Amino acid sequence: MKTVCLGGGPAGLYFAISLKLRDPDSEVTVIERNRADDTFGWGVVLSDETLDNLERNDPKSARLIRDHFAYWDDIKVVKEDVEITSTGHGFCGLGRKTMLLLLQERARELGVDLRFETEVDDIDALTRDYDLVVAADGINSKTRKHFEHAFRPEIDTRACKFVWLGTHAKFDDAFTFIFKKTEAGWIWAHAYQFDADTATFIVECAEDTWRGLGFDTMGQDEMIALCERIFADHLDGHPLMSNMKHLRGSAWLNFNRVLCEKWHHENVVLLGDSSATAHFSIGSGTKLALESAIALAELVTKEPSLEKAFETYQEERRLDVLRLQSAARNSTEWFEEVERYLHLDPVQFNYSLLTRSQRISHENLRLRDADWLRSAEEWFQAQAGANGVHRAPMFAPFQLRDMRLKNRVVVSPMAQYKAVDGCPTDWHFSHYAERAKGGAGLVYIEMTCVSPEGRITPGCPGLYAPEHEAQWKRLCDFVHAETDAKLCMQIGHSGRKGSTQLGWEEMDAPLKEGNWPTLSASPIPWDAGHEPPRELDRADMDAVTDQFVKAAEMADRAGFDMIELHAAHGYLLSSFISPISNVREDEYGGTLENRMRYPLEVFRAMRAVWPEDKPMSVRISATDWVGDRGVEGEEAVEIAQMFRDAGVDIVDVSAGQTSVEAKPVYGRMFQTPFSDRIRNDKGIPTMAVGNIYEPDHVNSILMAGRADLVCLARPHLADPYWTLHAAAALGDDDTAWPAPYLPGRDQMRRLAERGEGLGIRV
Repeated sequence: MKTVCLGGGPAGLYFAISLKLRDPDSEVTVIERNRADDTFGWGVVLSDETLDNLERNDPKSARLIRDHFAYWDDIKVVKEDVEITSTGHGFCGLGRKTMLLLLQERARELGVDLRFETEVDDIDALTRDYDLVVAADGINSKTRKHFEHAFRPEIDTRACKFVWLGTHAKFDDAFTFIFKKTEAGWIWAHAYQFDADTATFIVECAEDTWRGLGFDTMGQDEMIALCERIFADHLDGHPLMSNMKHLRGSAWLNFNRVLCEKWHHENVVLLGDSSATAHFSIGSGTKLALESAIALAELVTKEPSLEKAFETYQEERRLDVLRLQSAARNSTEWFEEVERYLHLDPVQFNYSLLTRSQRISHENLRLRDADWLRSAEEWFQAQAGANGVHRAPMFAPFQLRDMRLKNRVVVSPMAQYKAVDGCPTDWHFSHYAERAKGGAGLVYIEMTCVSPEGRITPGCPGLYAPEHEAQWKRLCDFVHAETDAKLCMQIGHSGRKGSTQLGWEEMDAPLKEGNWPTLSASPIPWDAGHEPPRELDRADMDAVTDQFVKAAEMADRAGFDMIELHAAHGYLLSSFISPISNVREDEYGGTLENRMRYPLEVFRAMRAVWPEDKPMSVRISATDWVGDRGVEGEEAVEIAQMFRDAGVDIVDVSAGQTSVEAKPVYGRMFQTPFSDRIRNDKGIPTMAVGNIYEPDHVNSILMAGRADLVCLARPHLADPYWTLHAAAALGDDDTAWPAPYLPGRDQMRRLAERGEGLGIRV
């Protein structure tokens, strides 16, 4: 097979090596436009896992690479004058130029034809002259551009500016992040040693800071001089160096996140950065390139046709690439929003940085550096008022007004659809009593409706009749007598999503018979199958507000510790907030201030009758998932702030369910970033929700300062005693169990000590 690799970087060279190892008789040519020793980076970072993969593929080149590596185990985070170091991270760095020269030497040894300083102007001619064309021509791939119609690339240019520099200053003790505050904003460096004398020094900042410091008008020498002054305390008198001085224009770049829908076309296949990129902040671009090169070489020599090899290559590698890109996106966004976190205590800031990609979790940090994590957990408990205590963050107390929670775990509201004429039944008593016994600090009641017409389904509970209040009081009395859990009543009105079938029937579909009229901000039906709701007029607003007030008064008499106003998920109050469902032209529509007017009226009326010593929350949808036509981003922060100004104690930050047009992006903890933004942009206490199901998730969210409380829904449906089981799995001996259940606790502890599974992954 006659093969050409376009691009002489690590991807192209290592594919050529890997192919020759498998098919020594193949004719392989590598074409590179630059000189053999040209490179636009300084060092590369590889993990031990990647080195092991290289060893299995080609022991000889792997040994050459290992012999030139600089190893370090620590990560040091420096914010102004405070340094925090953690260990156990296991990185190794190598000079990019050294790696290229080593790979070139190995490729020549195997018979690869290397052609440098050679431009390719006619890609179509190459596809005719060679059996296989491997496009490893980088992030700005000419090949990808030429066949754009086939590869269908998605290129996302990220917000921060960065520049690759090098220095002879020593960073051989740790991978070092340095954050410096300037008159124009924060600027930071990613620094790591890659040989005995040289370190990579990447400088990064927001574009506003970049312009404010004047980098946009500077030549390279002037730019380097300013960076040297900013980071002088960490350079020990050594200069910064650029290997891009021969370029015209600025050496500053914006990172391009590249992902192609298809990686192959006819006899052309993309490899490395031409097909997918990973942000330098997780140091995995070279890892992707080398491991993909191995996989591609294996497949083109094993499969019966190139087409089959390409299809299998994309199928097998795409998931790994997407996982890495997801982690890289998380890391990229963390740095883009880093000024959101710089107010955090250095301990929490360091934790936030270490876990930014979600590849490193709470328990993973314990494996890496148990001593540091223990000190961080003790710090977290001290901030919660539990000085001298060592427990996981999820077991820290939390105070809202006069309500003190024993821990940060919340049983999220989950509809049961078992009420009769709005009245809770023995099902509700059993369901909520079990979860209150299960160890969570706060247990939510499902959305409970303020009127018969305000129910979502005929099976939804209410707070609008004396018998409702009596049954809820029975539950509250039991929970308060037998447990130390607190109870929160979520109060809402279904709006245009009312009069629908039970959840296990056809979700959000109208009743087959017996429908009742619905209300909304505007006469827009939920979907084509629903009748249009009636638009609320002033008299309706007054009547509904009065219903919310009476429900709040009932909740107080029943003995609830807290209430929450449901203003999310497309229900009545949410329909006012979202411009998707609110097209009114009066003072309750249009601007956000107008759209918030009625929800705030309802909240203030409820807060006025709710006891001063009891907290009150609000649930919001922080995005409609419909792009800029709906609520998103900064507007969600403003919504939270408006409720906070009205007296909300904590914001329950959910998302979506406001429109059938929504296109949510799911994943682990997928709604937590919305909580993170509100909490850290505005200092508003928040609850995180959404696909959170492990103690590790809970502890990571809390320790990083992304929320104050963490809500778990489906895990509590499967296991009412989730918190008690998590405590046993984590070895937390201070979590109280109901006295009749103590033998079960003791058995779980013994099983946990023996390492036997408890059904909870930590």
